[in-house]
Amino acid sequence: MLRSMTGFGRSECSDGKRTVTCEIRSVNHRYADITVKLSRRYSFAEEYIKKILKETIHRGKVEASVMIEDISDEDAQIRLHEGIARQYYQRLTELNERFDLGGSISLELLASMPDVMKPVPCVDDEEALKEIIAKCVRQAAASHDRMRAAEGERLKEDLVMRGGLIRKLVADIEARAPEVGREYTDKLKERIGELLEGTVEVPEDRILLEAAIFADKANITEEIVRLKSHVSQMEKILAGDSPCGKKLDFLVQEMNREANTIGSKANDLTISTQMLELKSEVEKIREQVQNIE
Repeated sequence: MLRSMTGFGRSECSDGKRTVTCEIRSVNHRYADITVKLSRRYSFAEEYIKKILKETIHRGKVEASVMIEDISDEDAQIRLHEGIARQYYQRLTELNERFDLGGSISLELLASMPDVMKPVPCVDDEEALKEIIAKCVRQAAASHDRMRAAEGERLKEDLVMRGGLIRKLVADIEARAPEVGREYTDKLKERIGELLEGTVEVPEDRILLEAAIFADKANITEEIVRLKSHVSQMEKILAGDSPCGKKLDFLVQEMNREANTIGSKANDLTISTQMLELKSEVEKIREQVQNIE
């Protein structure tokens, strides 16, 4: 199934001790660039989270935020920062002596100062924590994948439609191409007749030779065949299940190359006009392909 690189997914899970929330956002990118935002205390799970995300994400700039909250009494411990308490005591003592306040520095005062004592999560049981994190990340990844798949289906419909438009334009150009040589021959005869005014008779085979040289230079059969083949390849790729953004990107470059060659060789106003329409559709396909995984 075709997938967009743009998507969002969110999930929240709890194991009774902690609540884990995961949000996944992704946008276009040439390669797979996955970033995990996670509290430093839980950094041991970062690579594990990336591994889970890589199960469903193959290309795109991805940012996953994992927040762990609501720590229960059993899952926390009070940590004393003795160095911070000592600095508070020293500064308060200096302040007391400098202004001759005559007060005392009590335990209650020191304990109430910021960061002296604070609850911190206990992560001794990393496996249990990784289990709830994995559950939450997988649920968010599934939500993210559903959104990308839905957007991918819309992109597929648009690309198939534009492939059909290109196929029709190519058929019109292919039908018009033989007329270009014939019209050139007729105009050449007419122009020679106007210039010479019947004073000199130009051999028919000479005119036909000039027309043949022109027809050879203006021949676009090869480019038309390749362009039709590229459209068929695009439709075949879109019908597949594997990530195909890079393949389509290369294919669109080839389609644009053939379109440019046809436009430069055709030497015909009608075909040039049709080529402008065709190139416009190829450009729209190129823009859409930039968002395909």
